[in-house]
Amino acid sequence: MEKVKPAITLDQKAEHLRQILAGQARLIVAYSGGVDSAFLAWMAHQVLGGEMLAVIADSASLARTHLEDALAFARECGIPIEVMETQELENPAYVRNDAMRCFHCKDELFTVLERYREAHAFGAIAYGVNADDEGDFRPGQQAARQHHVLAPLVEAALTKAEIRELARRADLRVWDKPASACLSSRVEYGRAVTPEALSVIERGEDALRALGFRQFRVRHHGDIVRIEIAREELPRALTAEMAREFTRVFKELGFKFVTLDLEGFRSGSMNQLLTTEALLRGRVI
Repeated sequence: MEKVKPAITLDQKAEHLRQILAGQARLIVAYSGGVDSAFLAWMAHQVLGGEMLAVIADSASLARTHLEDALAFARECGIPIEVMETQELENPAYVRNDAMRCFHCKDELFTVLERYREAHAFGAIAYGVNADDEGDFRPGQQAARQHHVLAPLVEAALTKAEIRELARRADLRVWDKPASACLSSRVEYGRAVTPEALSVIERGEDALRALGFRQFRVRHHGDIVRIEIAREELPRALTAEMAREFTRVFKELGFKFVTLDLEGFRSGSMNQLLTTEALLRGRVI
């Protein structure tokens, strides 16, 4: 009778990640400040010390609050970091905002990082994709493969929940940070990504944060804004008083119609608007 192999423990996965990182001579970590990239940058710094560098890409698609928090976390942990500007909004293919938008974004990011890597004698680039992301529609992973970017969290078979748990054990304040994505992901596919649209989205999300909500998205559908609030926070959003406040805020931002999505927040909800053909075109093996 064939013996059942014992399950790999979280401690074993963490040790595997350390070994993966220790095998790198000098490493650049593509850093966004989210829990995955923050944990990867922290762990790389624990293993490699000054032989690693976290790099955060700055453009109009990155909310100022997210940039400031990402830089603050790096400073708190002593992680060496640099901010580099990316120019994805100058690429018509990105602005067009079809199913491959994320590919063009990551292609720009990794092109910038590759130039820096070569100029400063770093050995490799890594990013914070995790094992759960492998089954999702994420064209950015195609760009990462084309640029030979390392995925240490995937190699160590770490899921999002496991990364959060390891970050909690390490007492990293980002361990329960809400999932986030670039502001462009809030614009419906087929609608041009413009600095003006991104500014409206950012201001709307700042307003929701000021109202005390923690997990949310402002989805831009032209004249219509679709507000997603985490399900556990929906009862507070579903009041006449809050409806009036949402209406005031978003009509002042230029929307003609203000809607609250009753399904609540879910990551990647814009992908529901994609056709099967578009999804297949973006899922390159």
